[in-house]
Amino acid sequence: MNRRCFLQRSATAAASAALFPSSFAAAAKSARPPRILLRSSWQSVNIGDIGHTPGALSLIEKYFPEAEVTLWPGSLGHGSRQLLTAGYPRLKIVEGSLGKDDKPGAALAKAWDETDLYLSGSGSGFPASNHAVAFQKATGKPVGVFGVSTDPISGVGGDRDPEGGTLKSIRERALKLPPTHLPKDLRYIMDRAAFFFCRDTISRDYLKAQGVKTPLLEFGPDAQLGMHLRDDAKGFAWLKEHRLEEGKFICVIPRLRYTPYYRIRNTKRVASDDIKDAINDRTTEKDHTKLREMMVSYVKATGNKVMVCAEMTYQVEMGKEVLVDPLPAEIKKNVVWRDSYWLPDEAASIYSKAQCVVSVECHSPLIALHNGTPTFYVRQPTDTCKGQMYRDFGAGEWFFEIDETNGAQLWSRLEAIHRDPAKARAKVKSIMTTVAERQKRMVDVLRQTVGARI
Repeated sequence: MNRRCFLQRSATAAASAALFPSSFAAAAKSARPPRILLRSSWQSVNIGDIGHTPGALSLIEKYFPEAEVTLWPGSLGHGSRQLLTAGYPRLKIVEGSLGKDDKPGAALAKAWDETDLYLSGSGSGFPASNHAVAFQKATGKPVGVFGVSTDPISGVGGDRDPEGGTLKSIRERALKLPPTHLPKDLRYIMDRAAFFFCRDTISRDYLKAQGVKTPLLEFGPDAQLGMHLRDDAKGFAWLKEHRLEEGKFICVIPRLRYTPYYRIRNTKRVASDDIKDAINDRTTEKDHTKLREMMVSYVKATGNKVMVCAEMTYQVEMGKEVLVDPLPAEIKKNVVWRDSYWLPDEAASIYSKAQCVVSVECHSPLIALHNGTPTFYVRQPTDTCKGQMYRDFGAGEWFFEIDETNGAQLWSRLEAIHRDPAKARAKVKSIMTTVAERQKRMVDVLRQTVGARI
């Protein structure tokens, strides 16, 4: 560790010791570092799901540097394992699932025994909540949650609405649900969670209305916003190869209203896939016509370029089909299609040089914001309530409901960024100041909870 990093960590530790003196006294007596078991890395076909983990690790490293973190991942494919082990050399990884009677295997049982707290990373609907339940019942140790969304309206099956809705309508419908609506297994662990940070206020307010008993229920943004990892060598080389100049291109990311997981994972198609595919077939062209109109206006007005890229594996080919191929020839010559999937660190480097990132996916805009780049999130009604976080941390001006937006409106907002890029980047800085305050709050609570135990 270099001297500057050591001094920064020492200053952070000193400040935190003043904030939570009893925690540090306990840690000193324990003669071992505080230990956290991070349940995250849900899948690797989405750079957002990959990025949740380094985001959480970076925040813990920044505000709780003496903590020892063991990752219990869901999936570490597509190079994500190497990303984490290179970026966080102190990170331990334990793998496994639960067997009969929710019993962990030997390695996992050892990690459960040694840890001070189970921390659930960001995701939709409290991922692997059954594992948190099993951990809590087996160990009696605290469980904490770092920025998840809980949407009781959108989706296929049960009493959910497959068409979803605007954030306004989801909030209204969620708050009208009876206070017994929350499933029993979720209520069990939420009632016992030491703290529960929701990555959007719709989830927070729904859980409040359901009367969950966790002592701390607050807004805490998606952990992806904390990821500091970049691959400038690889990213900048790619930009140079494709003649994309800093500040003279935008990135555009497409999305289907429902992710076709049965195709991605090559699994058997089920009845719910028929519903999802029908919605995708009906809406894909309508949704992406708006993005193409914005792209055409941008190229004609500025002469700059457009990079079409993916957040999920399936969107690589989709981007070419729905955003590039239908364009007029005179526009297409200014469009660069990235024909491969990538990791979030390379995406971060490339987004950092873009004039704006325009995405129908939720997490590329978060990567862009962390790296100082203005960004639009164009939300589809099926993409749960997580998009509310953009309004919650002050990016409402760059948030769009796709069914209430057209190409001209997207271009109008983009044109303002093009006219005054310094003003737009100053806005990003202000947004990230708000985000940083909440991030520190999240880790301070984590520290206090762990400190109370050891």
